[in-house]
Amino acid sequence: MPEQLPLVVRLNAQTFPVSGDERAALARAPMRLVELEGSSDEEIASAVRDADAVMIVSAYLRAPVIAQMTRCRLISRLGTGVDKIAVEEATRQGIVVSNLPDFCTEEVADHTLALLLAAARQLPRYEAAMRRGQQPRAVPHIHRLATQTLGLVGFGRIGRAVARRARGFGMRVLATDPVLTPEVAAEYGVEAGDLDRVLAEADYLALLCPLTERNRGMLGLAELRRMKPSAVLVNTARGELVNEADLVQALREGVIRYAALDVYGGINVFAPDGFPTDHPLFALDNVLMTPHAAAYSDESMVAARVGGAQAVVDVLGGRWPEHVVNPEVEPRMGRLQASGVRR
Repeated sequence: MPEQLPLVVRLNAQTFPVSGDERAALARAPMRLVELEGSSDEEIASAVRDADAVMIVSAYLRAPVIAQMTRCRLISRLGTGVDKIAVEEATRQGIVVSNLPDFCTEEVADHTLALLLAAARQLPRYEAAMRRGQQPRAVPHIHRLATQTLGLVGFGRIGRAVARRARGFGMRVLATDPVLTPEVAAEYGVEAGDLDRVLAEADYLALLCPLTERNRGMLGLAELRRMKPSAVLVNTARGELVNEADLVQALREGVIRYAALDVYGGINVFAPDGFPTDHPLFALDNVLMTPHAAAYSDESMVAARVGGAQAVVDVLGGRWPEHVVNPEVEPRMGRLQASGVRR
């Protein structure tokens, strides 16, 4: 009886349909492809139990589901963050986890600056006034950007790209990151400081760090109270970095002036049929919201789908994918050849 082709399960196939470019990249290796949204753990577990590889965009792969994946060699994340994947369990099961750390660096940096500029120039307020036929004068809290300090929490690829852009506007940039060295700070023209200093001195605070169990909820009311009352929070990283109830309270009470958000803890913007707008953030007029759109461009969407597919082709062919999240893993199916960068 002929051996069956490897089974690849592509999750989030409704919210992020398989593209032609992705399908062409997957065609480089013989496989059976199953396309599934994956709206529940039960649905995902049933589909991936016998999968040789799983491709995932925004669904969760929790530890109990991964523990049932008895054949899987690879979990390919078509994106950057892996906070929705139980990486430790995957490592215990001998499953390689890959991601694409640089597929949308420029897009997220652009979007971060777009949110910052919209808040700085108060574009929503001006746009609403224009539609009312009014010309508002003496609008408070509009300052020349060259007089303002941008605080960055996280100084990886995106943080550095944001710093380059902000420096172009003449902003002072203050960054905090455990691995930020004086040499790197000098190279990008930024000052390094701890979180307390960044909170206290920033006119605009941009969250650009990955979500981990250690920093989940890192900004609560106590931290927001350390910021200037005129400060603006910009979050294009992960919504769960912020205690959302505390942020709502801070915005209502004027603890900080404004927030510009692309990510949320309590709003599932990836819901296939849309999401309710009854979250308290929607009732505030001092918050600007976009629906987790910072990563989007024609180029980045091609890069995500093709890069995620290439990781599958690599591992099914016995090779390491380019970007490995858990390099300490002992691959379930034996040694892999070095075809990419194991990191």
